[in-house]
Amino acid sequence: MKKRKLGFWEIWNMSFGFLGIQFGFALQNANTSRIFETLGAEIDDLAVYWLAAPVTGLIVQPIIGYFSDRTWHPKLGRRRPYFLIGAILASIALCIMPNSGVLWMAIGTLWIMDASINISMEPFRAFVGDNLPDEQRTLGFATQSFFIGLGGFVGSAMPWVFSNWLNISSEAAEGVIPDTVKYSFYFGAAAFLLAVLWTVIRSKEYSPEEFEAFEKANEEESEASDSNTVSIKKQSSTGMIMALVGLISTMALAYFDLRKDLYILTVGIALVGLLFVIAAQLRKSKKENGFIHIMTDLLCMPKTMKQLAYVQFFSWFAMFSMWIYATSGVTSHIYGTSDTTSKLYNEGADWVGFLMGIKFLVAALVAFLIPILARKTSRKVAHLICLILGGIGLISYYFVSNPDYLLVSMIGVGIAWASILSIPYAMLTGSLPSNKMGYYMGVFNFFIVIPQIVAASILGFMLTAFFDTQPIYALVVGGISMIVAGFLTLRVEDTQ
Repeated sequence: MKKRKLGFWEIWNMSFGFLGIQFGFALQNANTSRIFETLGAEIDDLAVYWLAAPVTGLIVQPIIGYFSDRTWHPKLGRRRPYFLIGAILASIALCIMPNSGVLWMAIGTLWIMDASINISMEPFRAFVGDNLPDEQRTLGFATQSFFIGLGGFVGSAMPWVFSNWLNISSEAAEGVIPDTVKYSFYFGAAAFLLAVLWTVIRSKEYSPEEFEAFEKANEEESEASDSNTVSIKKQSSTGMIMALVGLISTMALAYFDLRKDLYILTVGIALVGLLFVIAAQLRKSKKENGFIHIMTDLLCMPKTMKQLAYVQFFSWFAMFSMWIYATSGVTSHIYGTSDTTSKLYNEGADWVGFLMGIKFLVAALVAFLIPILARKTSRKVAHLICLILGGIGLISYYFVSNPDYLLVSMIGVGIAWASILSIPYAMLTGSLPSNKMGYYMGVFNFFIVIPQIVAASILGFMLTAFFDTQPIYALVVGGISMIVAGFLTLRVEDTQ
């Protein structure tokens, strides 16, 4: 038994919810640093405050993936219950975020908002693997990229649109979020919920009985995946090594009195190591639960997934450096101001939001061209080309004096963004066991989240130690990282 090929509009409907999801992410990425700075955050602390987002994704996505693999609702199906719950929670958080009166409230709301968005987003990736046959998955992810680009463009540009087209003031008193940002978040909340509802209502899923038939048709694959498990001894030793490295690194930071940002990374390594040890001990006692499966399968990733992990690390390190420091980098380096109450600063901040929208617009326009480039060359070469263009775009921020020229820079970043959202997933799905699609899609998010945690841990330290607290240099570092990711793609074994 094989999955049937879906028509274009069926693929369109099952991907449409990403339009709303990206509204939420675009507003978060383009405006969070601005909100933090308005509420009194220092530039070199921004990365730490942003940690709520990646840490939330690190925890939420594999758990949601694991349980969505095992969910079936008679009306909503397997993945759609998570789409709906996440959309409702995220829409509420989007309305609260721009009304934060103090910094700690904004940080806490970011945590809740990102968790809610992740609840909706993670099953969407597995949705493509569930519903489409192998030969249509590249098209499925390209369609998602189109909606991500379109939603991201409109969502990122909303403050600029409210300010320049609707004449709503982008200025506000000290410590107050401008009305342009508030109205943008309200609009995004409505768009998020309505777009996800469209997919929930207009899409269908295979029943558990049909999935069982697919599993029998791919029995050899399932048996191979089930037998691919790590030994208890290796899991325990890996955990102990990680815990020891994390502990020693933490003690070194304390001894040399280095920035507290770095504790996030070292303590995180120690904590993951401890979780591996606990899982190994539970396996010795013959226990079975979700925690054991999650921590064991994490060490049993397919080879292609491991190779893609390095590509994702450097790609997302670059993107996160841009999201954190684009506003402060552009306003200080090009507009020449760091005064968040000034008209010039807010003009620059609005322009950065618009540039983020251009990135998404470019991604939407080229989304269906990247699969063509991949067919003419290969998926690896196509990804390499796109990431090099993105890296050059980020580095060029340093050399630009006229902010209008940043439109050209963002074209390269937009091309890279479209590829980041499609090519790695297209290469990944062919290597995953179908009975663990949701879980491994969630685990794959680790290699989006971990580089964000690393970026949040070290970028502030790098700016202070090496770059005289000039945020523009974080964008240059990000550009170099993206180019490195492109060349690492050539190492990936891509089975089509």
